[in-house]
Amino acid sequence: MTMPPSELVTVLAGLLGFLCVASIIGYALKRRFSADGSNSVIENLNDRVRSWWMMVILMGIALATGRAGVIVFFALCSFAALREFITLTDTRRADHWALAIAFFIILPVQYYLIWIDWYGLYAIFIPVYAFLLMPIVAAWRGDTDHFLARIAETQWALMICVFCTSHVPALLSLDIAGFGGRNVMLIAFLVIVVQSSDVLQYVWGKLIGHRKIAPKLSPSKTLEGFLGGALSATAVGAALFWITPFSPIEAAGISFVIVVMGFFGGLVMSAIKRDRGVKDWGHLIAGHGGFLDRLDSVLFSAPIFFHITRFWWSVS
Repeated sequence: MTMPPSELVTVLAGLLGFLCVASIIGYALKRRFSADGSNSVIENLNDRVRSWWMMVILMGIALATGRAGVIVFFALCSFAALREFITLTDTRRADHWALAIAFFIILPVQYYLIWIDWYGLYAIFIPVYAFLLMPIVAAWRGDTDHFLARIAETQWALMICVFCTSHVPALLSLDIAGFGGRNVMLIAFLVIVVQSSDVLQYVWGKLIGHRKIAPKLSPSKTLEGFLGGALSATAVGAALFWITPFSPIEAAGISFVIVVMGFFGGLVMSAIKRDRGVKDWGHLIAGHGGFLDRLDSVLFSAPIFFHITRFWWSVS
């Protein structure tokens, strides 16, 4: 078994140490100000820390097991995300074949293409071939009631939950001069920056947030929270340049793009939830939503990060 890069061990140790401190602080705050669970801010903070524990442990195991473990892990993530998404769509009996193909053919094929590193096909397999196949299969069943809406929901479930997510393990296939065997650090960098942005936007929003950005979509998001969180997460990304092939300035610029795309991804996913009339995608984490609630920002930023990095090193 290939040993994980020393940088990964350092980063994981740092994250575990940070989570230990955060857990102690959260416990102390709950004992002092929210013993009966009445302080929503403290409860939300503790829920976020618990979700981080789960993500760091699972992600750490996957990253430490190498390329195979990472691809299998994110394939399972896609399956779980797709299940949550489809649960909230208006499916009918006529859609069952299309859904079966989505779960048991399209999803595995996409990750197999990632496994064999067939970039020319996995980059278009879902947005071209799967998008054309889904309406054909559904139309064959002859049910035309809300046909367009039903097909669009399935197509975008695949796009968000499978296509976007698969670009995280696809980072392992990038050929970066002088960075061989360390591509797993790109995944760590992406996840840390995105999740840091989510937490820091929440903290800044609670501290100084006043002007709401999209009150109908996400009432808790404020302009001050977004700016404070984006700049803070950009600084985090710049400080982590040493685990990437980027310079500090390049790491900062890419981090800012990741943060912005993650923010817009969160808004899009919030719009879908509001349209469905639900607060959370599921109940994976008690009091803190489902799998997609923790993954939404990563979904939109992963393909952008992948293609920026691929383009950057192809012309450098």
